[in-house]
Amino acid sequence: MYLRSLFGLIFLLCLSMAYAESTEVTIISYHEIADRESALVPFYTVTPTNFVRQMDWLKNNGYHFVSMDDILADRAGKKDLPPKAVLITFDDGYHSVYTYAFPILKMFHAPAVIALVGSWLNAPEQGEINFDGKKVARSELLSHDEIHEMVKSGLIEIASHTYDLHRGMLSNPQGNMEPAATARLWFPQEKRYEDQASYEKRVTADLEKNNVFLKRYTGKTPRIIVWPYGRYNIELRHIAERLGMPIGLTLDDGPDTTDTPLWGLRRILVDKTTTIWDLKSEINNRNQGYVDEGHANHIMHIDMDYIYDPDPKQTEKNLGKLLDHIQAMGIDTVYLQAFADPDGTGSATSVYFPNRRMPMRADLFNRVAWQISTRTQVKRIYAWMPLIAWIPPQSDPVAHDTLVTLPPAHRPNYVSMGYKRLSPFSPRVREFIRDMYQDLARNTPLDGILFHDDVTLSDYEDDSTFARKTYASWGLPPSVAEIRKSDDLMARWTLLKINYLDNLADNMAQIVNDEQPGLRVARNMYAQVVLNPQSETWYAQALPNSLHNYDYTAIEAFPYMEQAPDPVAFYHDLVEKVRGYPDGLRKTVFELQTIDWRTGKQVPDQELAATIKRLRSWGVQNIAFYPDDFFNNHPDPAIIRPAFEQKVDLSQP
Repeated sequence: MYLRSLFGLIFLLCLSMAYAESTEVTIISYHEIADRESALVPFYTVTPTNFVRQMDWLKNNGYHFVSMDDILADRAGKKDLPPKAVLITFDDGYHSVYTYAFPILKMFHAPAVIALVGSWLNAPEQGEINFDGKKVARSELLSHDEIHEMVKSGLIEIASHTYDLHRGMLSNPQGNMEPAATARLWFPQEKRYEDQASYEKRVTADLEKNNVFLKRYTGKTPRIIVWPYGRYNIELRHIAERLGMPIGLTLDDGPDTTDTPLWGLRRILVDKTTTIWDLKSEINNRNQGYVDEGHANHIMHIDMDYIYDPDPKQTEKNLGKLLDHIQAMGIDTVYLQAFADPDGTGSATSVYFPNRRMPMRADLFNRVAWQISTRTQVKRIYAWMPLIAWIPPQSDPVAHDTLVTLPPAHRPNYVSMGYKRLSPFSPRVREFIRDMYQDLARNTPLDGILFHDDVTLSDYEDDSTFARKTYASWGLPPSVAEIRKSDDLMARWTLLKINYLDNLADNMAQIVNDEQPGLRVARNMYAQVVLNPQSETWYAQALPNSLHNYDYTAIEAFPYMEQAPDPVAFYHDLVEKVRGYPDGLRKTVFELQTIDWRTGKQVPDQELAATIKRLRSWGVQNIAFYPDDFFNNHPDPAIIRPAFEQKVDLSQP
C-alpha cells in the first residue's frame, strides 16, 4: 500500500462502511485440489472435501459466482454484478483441478479462470517437467483434451501464467534464486546484473511466447495474466497490456472495488490451513478495509552495518547468527537498513544495493532480505532508507545542493537535527532520490519502506536558494529570517513544510510501488512531536498528518535519549496522546531503545520485557526494538519473546 490522502474525520469514521459498500467482487485463488498425501505442493493444496465445503458455504451465504465477462460488463455499464459477487481462480493447471474441482464447478454453476504455464504443458504428456526445481511427471498437469473439455463447457477461461517464468533464477552474487518475472538476473561469469533493456526484452519474449502457445494449444488467446508468486511490476504490467492482456490477477491485499484497476485485481489465497471461518474473516476484513491482516506486531529494526564484514565468509556467519536470533525472537516484521552509516552520523555515505548514484559498500541487501524471507517466519520486510540524509560523492553535482540552516546568530534555542542532509527543494536532489529508490526497488523484493527520521526540517531550515524560491511560490517571504518575524507566517510555513516532505516521501513510495505493488509505508517520528505540540514547528513533523499519509508511524519511544525523568510516565503519556487520534494505536509502532546511547550500556532485558508487557496492557498493538545486537543475544529471546506474545488489551478506551 502506498501513501494515502484521507479527507477528514468523517471519512475516517466511515472508512469501513465505504469499503464494504464499494466492494465489487471477491476473487479467490486456489492451486491444487487433491488429497494431501498425493499433493505436489502440500501447503497450497485444498482437499476435495474442503473445496466442496467452501463452495457450499459461499452459495448458502448469498455469494453469487461470476465470470470475468460479468466483471467486464459491469465495468462497461452494461450489466450490474449481483451482490456479493465471487470469482474462482486456479493457478498452475493441475490435473486434479479437472478431476476434483471441475465437477463441483459444474454443480454450482461457478465460472472459473485457470492460469497455465506454457513450458509445462508443452512437454510430452508422458514425459517430465521442471516444476519449480524438481522433476514431476507431465501427467500431473492438465492434458490437452481436459483443457478443451473445460473450455468448451463455457465455465472455464484460460489465463496466461507465463511460459517459463514460474521459477527462480539467479539474482545476486551469493546465489539466491528469486522470481524470474521480476528479478534482474545476475551473470556470475560477467559479474554483472541484467540491464533494464535486457530485462524487458526477456520478459516480453516470454509472455509473447506463451500467448502464441496457448492460442495454438487451447484455441484461445488469453486476455488475463496471472503473475507467478504474485510478483509483478510496472514494466510487466505495460508489456502484458501491449500483448492483449489488460487484466492482471495478483495476490495483493485489499478489496476489489470499482476503483481497483483491471491490471491489479486482488485475490484471496486459500491453502490447506484455510477453514470456513478463515475464509469468512478474510473476506470481511478486506471488505472493511483491513488489508494488513494481523498488522505489524513484533518488529526488529536491524542495522546492516552489524552484518557487513570485509570478509564475505564472516558476513555469511554474521547473517546466520541474525537469522537464528530472528527465529528465536518470533519476529514477524523486519525494518532492514539499506544504506550504510558505519560512523553513526545518521547520513548515508554508501548503500548495500547496486545503483546509479552512490557508492555500494557491498551488494548485500538483496541477499539478507531474501534469506530472512525464505529462512525465517518473517512475513514483512521493510527497507529502511533515508529521504534527504545523503552524502553523495563530490563528483556528483547534487552533493552541493545541501540544505542551509540559518546562521547561529539568528537561532537561539535551536534544536539541532544533527544529520547532514540535501535540500528537498532542489530539483537535482529530487531526481537523485528518485534514482536511489527506483534502483532499490528493482534490486530486491520488498513488502515496505521505512523512511528514516531524516524526514524533517527545523524551524531554521531550509534557507537554501532552492528553498527560498519555493517559499516565494507559496506566497511567503523568500528567506527564513523574514518568515520567523511573524507567528502567522511561521504557522503557515510549518504546515507547508510538513506537507511538502510528506508529498516527497509519497512520490518515492509510488516509485517503489511501481516495482513492488502492494507496498506498505512507514516513517520514523520523534517522540517530542507527539508529546509537545510546539515541537511540530521544531521538526516539521505532525502525528495527525503522519497517521493520514502513512500506513504506520514508528515513534522513537526512547526515554533515555529524551532524558525523561520517569520512563514509565514517558511511555504512558505517549500512549495516551496516540490513543486520542482515530486509528492511532492501530497505525502506530512504539519503537523501544535497547541501548542507552548516553552511557553506551544495554537496557536490561527484564526492563524491556516489563515495558513491552506494560504497553500491551495499555492496548499497544505494534512494538519494535532497536538496535538488535544478535552477537550478544540482546535482547534475549527467552525473556523478550513471552512479553511480545502477551495478548493486547483491546478493552482500553
